[in-house]
Amino acid sequence: MWKRELVQTDRGVFEVFRKGKGTPLCVTHYYSTFNESGDYFADVFTKSHSVILINLRESGYSEQAKEPHQLSFIETVLDIEGIRQALGYEKWSFAGHSTGGMLGLVYGIHFSESLVYTIIVGAAARDYQTFSVNCIYYNQHPLFETMQTLLQVVADPTRTEEEKESFKIERTKLSLYQPSNYLSYFNKSIRKRINPIRLAFLSREMTVFDLTRKLSLIEIPSLIVCGEHDVQCPVEYSIEMAEAIVASKLVIFEKSNHYPFLEEAEKFEQEVHTFIREVNLTGQPKIQL
Repeated sequence: MWKRELVQTDRGVFEVFRKGKGTPLCVTHYYSTFNESGDYFADVFTKSHSVILINLRESGYSEQAKEPHQLSFIETVLDIEGIRQALGYEKWSFAGHSTGGMLGLVYGIHFSESLVYTIIVGAAARDYQTFSVNCIYYNQHPLFETMQTLLQVVADPTRTEEEKESFKIERTKLSLYQPSNYLSYFNKSIRKRINPIRLAFLSREMTVFDLTRKLSLIEIPSLIVCGEHDVQCPVEYSIEMAEAIVASKLVIFEKSNHYPFLEEAEKFEQEVHTFIREVNLTGQPKIQL
C-alpha cells in the first residue's frame, strides 16, 4: 500500500501517495484519481525511487478548480512545481504515461531546472486524435465508435461501479498487443479511477495542444518509450518527440501497444535502468544511431 499525505502548497492542498526508496520521482496522469492502492505505471519505479504519486486538482482530496483554466496543462504543471517546492526537493525527476507524459513535456519545457530527467511513455507533443489514421480516437479508425461508447459508460455517474469496471476492462483490451493477456498484466488490487471533470476538459485542451516547436527547450535527458502498435498515441509521435528533444533516447517496444511497462515489463525495467545509469555516469543518455 502507498502512504497517503496532504501537501500544503502556495497553490492549495494536494493529495499525494508515497512508496519506495531512492531519489525522488514524480508520477501523475492528467485525468486519473489515485488512492492508497497505487498505480501500475508508478509501481514500476518504486524499486529504485521514492515515488510521489499526485492527485491533481479536482482529483481525490486535492484542491478543487475555482476557474476552468486551472485544469489546463500549464496550470497543472504549476501545481506540480508547487508540490515539489513544498516537499523541499531542489530537483526531482518525472515519469508520465499517456497524458501523464504530455504533462511531462510541458513540465520539461518550462521547468527543466527543476528536473533531473523525464521518462515519457506512450505520449505525444501535439493533438494525436485529429490527424493520425493509426489512432483509435481518430473518427475514421475502425474501432473509434467502440472506444467512444466505452469511454462514455466509464465516465457515466449513473452506472454502477461493477458496470464501469467491466467496460473499463474492455476499453483497456483495445490498447493491448495481446488482449488475451489482460489478466496477467492487470493482476493487482489497484483501484484508480477516471476523473470525468478532467477528462472532459482534456477534450478542450487537445484542440490547441501543440508543443512541437518548443521541444528543443527541454534541457534535461529524456527517455521516450512507445509500443510499436500503440493505438492511443501512435509511435510516430514518439519518433517526432525524440527527434526534437536534444538529450533524448527513443526505445520502441515491438510487442507492445499502449502499455509497454506491462506488456514487456522486464525489458521496460532494463531500459529504464540503463537510461538512468547512463545519465548518472555522463549526464545524458547514450543515443543509438
